Amino acid sequence: MNAKIIIIDDEKSFRDTLSLYLVNLGYSVTSAENGKVGLKLIEKEIPNLVICDLRMPGLNGIEVLERIKNIDQNIQVILLTAFDNISSTIAAMQKGAYDYIQKPVDFEQLKIRAARAIENQSLSLRLSAYITEESDGFQIEKNLVGKSANMREIFKYIGQLSLNKVTVLVEGESGTGKELIAKIIHYTGVTKDQPFIAVNCTALTESLLESELFGHVRGAFTGASANKKGKFELAGEGTIFLDEISEISKKTQVKLLRILQEKEFEKVGGEFTIPMRARIIAATNRNLQDLVTEGKFREDLYYRLQVFTIFVPPLRDRKNDIPFITIHLLKKINAELHKNVNKVPFEVMEMLQEYNWVGNVRELENTLMQAVVLSKGDVLEKEAILLGKKSGSRKSKVDESKLSLAEVEKKQIKIVLDKVNWNKQKACRILGITKPTLYQKLSKYDLTKPDYK
Repeated sequence: MNAKIIIIDDEKSFRDTLSLYLVNLGYSVTSAENGKVGLKLIEKEIPNLVICDLRMPGLNGIEVLERIKNIDQNIQVILLTAFDNISSTIAAMQKGAYDYIQKPVDFEQLKIRAARAIENQSLSLRLSAYITEESDGFQIEKNLVGKSANMREIFKYIGQLSLNKVTVLVEGESGTGKELIAKIIHYTGVTKDQPFIAVNCTALTESLLESELFGHVRGAFTGASANKKGKFELAGEGTIFLDEISEISKKTQVKLLRILQEKEFEKVGGEFTIPMRARIIAATNRNLQDLVTEGKFREDLYYRLQVFTIFVPPLRDRKNDIPFITIHLLKKINAELHKNVNKVPFEVMEMLQEYNWVGNVRELENTLMQAVVLSKGDVLEKEAILLGKKSGSRKSKVDESKLSLAEVEKKQIKIVLDKVNWNKQKACRILGITKPTLYQKLSKYDLTKPDYK
C-alpha cells in the first residue's frame, strides 16, 4: 500500500507541481489550499506525512502542526517556509515537526527527507509492539542494570554486603559505575538511614584532603578560623566513599591505615581522638596490587581495604547488557531533556552492541544524550548515533579503542559541557561528579568555555 501524503499550501502552482512530483515517486497524494481544509482531510485520511507551508492565511503551519499531533501523534510533518526564521524553526522542532525546509524547495532534498519521515513513522509503529511493561523492570531507581553472569554475581555480593558494614574495595575502569555500586550497598542495607558521604581523592591537595577527611581545629593552619568536622565524622554510622583511593599520598595512607586499624582518628591540629563508626567503601580505576608492587601504595593498607573486593567489568565485556542499559539510560535522558525518544530500531541496537565503549557506561550515556537531542519523533535514529564524532561533524570516525582513558574523559567532559551550554551544575549532574572535581578536570585538560558559547 502506497504511503499517503497531504500537501497544505496556499500557492496553487506549487501544490500542483509538488503533487505531480510525489505521485511520480509512487506516493498517494492529496492537497489543500489552507490549514482548515487540510485538517479536515487529515482527520478523514490519516496520512503518513503532511507537507505544510508555515505562513498561510488563517491557521499558520505551527498551529496546523499542533492540531495534527492532537489528531495522531504518529503523523509525520515537514514544514516549509520562504523565511529563514530561527525562532519558528526551533518552535517547529519543539512541537514535533519531523523536519523544516526552506523555500525554494530542492525537490531532491525533499524526496530524501520525505522518505526518511515515512520510514521513521513505520519504525515507530513496528517498534511499539515491542515496548512492554517489562522495560520498566530495567530501571529501578538507584539500581544497576544488566543480566550478564558477572553482573548477576555483583548483585549477589551487594545483597550480602549490604547486611553488614564490612570494608569494600570497588575496582573497575572509569565510567563503569563504581560510585553507583557503593550507593546501592549503602541504601539497600543496614546503613540506609545514615549519611552517605563521597570524597573524590583527586580533587584536593594533600593538606586540604586531610582537613576534608578528618576535620581540623581552629588555628591548625593558616585560614583555619574555626573548628571543622571532617567527612569521617559527618558520615556517622553511615558510609564514607573514597573515590580514586590510589591517588592519596603516603602520609594520608598512614592516617587512613590507622583509622582502619584503630577505628578512631584525630582532627588536623587536634589533641583528642574521635571514634570512627562509618563503613569505608573505596574505589579505584587502577590496579592497587600493581601499585603495591611498585612501592606507590602501602601493602598493609591495601589488605585492610580489600576485605571484600568487587570488580566491575568494562562494558565491552558485557555487551549483552547494552540493550537493558540503553533502555534505562533513555528513560533517564528523556526525563532530563523533556523528550520522548523511547524506541530503538534493531540495527541501531546492533550498532551500539558492536561498538567498543572505551569510556564504558558514561560514554554510552553521553552518546545517547547526543542522539536523543538530534532524533526527531520517538525513534532513536541511526544517523543521530555519532560514534567517535562530534555533533555536526562530517569527519571520519575516530577509533576510540586507540584513545587513552584521559583522552576519552576529556572528550566526554567537553561534549557534556557543550550540550548544556557550559552550565557546570548540569554538567556535574550528568557526569556524576562534584563541582571541585569538574574544576580540577577543566584545569587538568585545559578546557575553557569557547567565546561563542
